[in-house]
Amino acid sequence: MIAYRTGNDLDLDAVIELYVDSTLGQRRPVSDHGRMQRMLSHANLVVTAWDGSRLVGISRSLTDFAYATYLSDLAVRLSYQRQGIGRELVRLTREAAPQATLILLAAPAAEAYYPHIGFEQFPQAWILRPIPSTRAG
Repeated sequence: MIAYRTGNDLDLDAVIELYVDSTLGQRRPVSDHGRMQRMLSHANLVVTAWDGSRLVGISRSLTDFAYATYLSDLAVRLSYQRQGIGRELVRLTREAAPQATLILLAAPAAEAYYPHIGFEQFPQAWILRPIPSTRAG
């Protein structure tokens, strides 16, 4: 039985292990613990899925709870995928801010998944990449 919780007071190592096991770790700075901790602690809507004491899924978002919710990360352990956990994480994220539009950038491997759970693709999205670091080291 999968249990769902809301909140970002989580063990960082467990979150990183989940990201790696879901393949999202390939596109996130999992080796930079400081950055990962900031990503987690500054997210204001985090929904997690648990199998007992094991973290098996996460939805990490930034939202104003009124107009827009940016779903930054959706990750489910590989061995738990195709059981509806991702869909439920999205549903609970949306339920927390029902008036807000849910927005995300899909990982290439997940592009076919999002239309399957009701998302529409919009070609008008634009991004600015991070400012290159000027620090030595």
